[in-house]
Amino acid sequence: MKALFLLPILLFTACKAEDAGTNQKAKDTAAPKLEKRTTVLMKTSEGDVTIELNGEKAPITVTNFLKYVDAKFYDGLVFHRVMDNFMIQGGGFELKDGIPTEKKNNPPIKNEGQNGLKNDRGTLAMARTNDLDSATSQFFINVVDNAGLNYPSNGGYAVFGKVTKGMEVVDQIKKTETGTTYMNSRMPNGDLRPGPHQNVPKKPVIIKSIRRVQ
Repeated sequence: MKALFLLPILLFTACKAEDAGTNQKAKDTAAPKLEKRTTVLMKTSEGDVTIELNGEKAPITVTNFLKYVDAKFYDGLVFHRVMDNFMIQGGGFELKDGIPTEKKNNPPIKNEGQNGLKNDRGTLAMARTNDLDSATSQFFINVVDNAGLNYPSNGGYAVFGKVTKGMEVVDQIKKTETGTTYMNSRMPNGDLRPGPHQNVPKKPVIIKSIRRVQ
């Protein structure tokens, strides 16, 4: 997996799963009972953010995200990449002895970057590499309108939700002081490899939990 600091600014890191020793992409489809709109509450060390997921426009992506939510996968992870004029990214790294370390995830999903949803301020989208169908657990929240992430540019980055409450918390997170920090990234074979990453918060911003709102 390429290190963040080597990637072009519009590319996001999302490790491919090593599940069953194969790189085959998941052929996930929407669950039959997927709601058109599902609301989740993300509790962070900086405050709460309410997000509405769009299961109508992004069924594969929302189904995938909710699998992680229901498994409590995101509990204790960090926002590991923060850019004040771009986005805040999380959903992949936990702290191990104070070092951001990539967590094992599920197989990658099909990119829904052509679903018509735009990477506007306050929207939630999937992080991935330059491989269109490489998104797993990592996501980002756009803090400005990022038209360069919309289809057809780079195949499009799949938007699947939007912040409906707590954007002031997102804006607080985007102001976090950042620097270059060593992080442990997971390779396709499952091994961890340390390397320098840019735009890492100097003070960890923790995702305490993400839960469905009943």
